Amino acid sequence: MMSFSRWVAKTSFDGAFIRPSDSWCRKFNMRFLATSSASRSSSRSSNDSKDPDSLRPKPKSTTSLRRSASASLPIRSNPTPTRSDIQTVFTLATAQRYLLSRIHVHSGLPLNARILHESWWVPKWGPKDREGEVFVFGNGSFVCWGLDEDDARIFAEDVLGRIPGLQVGPLKDAETEELEFVMDPSEETRLQGDLIILGNMSPPSSEEINPVDLPPMVLPSETLLARYAFSQALSRSTALSALEVSLDDYLSSMALLPHSLEQTGKPGMSRTALIKKLGQLMKFRQGLNLNRENFSDVPDFYWAEPELERHFKSLSKALEVKSRTDSVNEKITYAGEAQSVLRQLLTESSSHNLEIIIILLIAVEVVIALIRDGPELWEIARGGSKENHGDSAKF
Repeated sequence: MMSFSRWVAKTSFDGAFIRPSDSWCRKFNMRFLATSSASRSSSRSSNDSKDPDSLRPKPKSTTSLRRSASASLPIRSNPTPTRSDIQTVFTLATAQRYLLSRIHVHSGLPLNARILHESWWVPKWGPKDREGEVFVFGNGSFVCWGLDEDDARIFAEDVLGRIPGLQVGPLKDAETEELEFVMDPSEETRLQGDLIILGNMSPPSSEEINPVDLPPMVLPSETLLARYAFSQALSRSTALSALEVSLDDYLSSMALLPHSLEQTGKPGMSRTALIKKLGQLMKFRQGLNLNRENFSDVPDFYWAEPELERHFKSLSKALEVKSRTDSVNEKITYAGEAQSVLRQLLTESSSHNLEIIIILLIAVEVVIALIRDGPELWEIARGGSKENHGDSAKF
């Protein structure tokens, strides 16, 4: 499987590009098909026989990674003696969140695993010929350095999958992100284009955040905190991708409601089902903005460490976490407005039904009163009419 960065480097001159998560591509395809005009479709169909690649929708040209991917080409094409081989950073999200407190009581975890700030860190794991390290975060994703996708899925199944109660809200399909990194002691640690460079770093300003008694690890200890910062940004992007896919599925399930209202004047869904949909929408908003591990705030860990904060923000910006978060919030707001209209319709429908029930109850009470007191009322009415007739005759 060709990694994201290699694919960008290979095709940067012919304009082809793919986003670093499958959910981005799926969402773009939907937007592309929805906004294509009839004239554009006809012109494209005339060229399909000439160029099979014309069938593929082109992604947005404003993607940050596309604009900056060329910046990594000099490093990729000009290796130096101090530079290591290019390796993979692979991220996998398998659940809505992980209960990290369940990990330390599990006996099957690698012996060298330990807590590292807001993650569970495994400094050495994998096959002997390609060992790597893993950062497990509470947002339901983990980041593998120096391991490929197959290794990441094995870790998810053989390690995390065997910890009871760890995964909350397992995903149907795991979400992935893939970047690449290179180690070079002669360079500064940074994100260049779509390539992470692990090199020189200044020591942290606070001794409290610097881990002590470090176990043996695969990658250099000098860049451990930088790898942690990059990993946290990557994990957020992958967790956001999972949320985007879930929200798209939710919006697809609600897509027929406007058509049903237009055709029948009814939502075509029971009151209970609509309330459940409203609960799902509130859950999306909570997961996006209100949880401790949200997508908008910079973690407190970086406030006193500007260099680590720069690494975290650089990768978050390259993966467009903020703009994607705003986009998800807009979709949730629109869905909330639609839900508000449906709640109004349900309230009016309930009021109308109550009015009908009250009218029916009054009618039933009138009928019962007529059956029970009808003869007596009839006699009273007849007696009154006879008296009136007698009085009129005397007159």
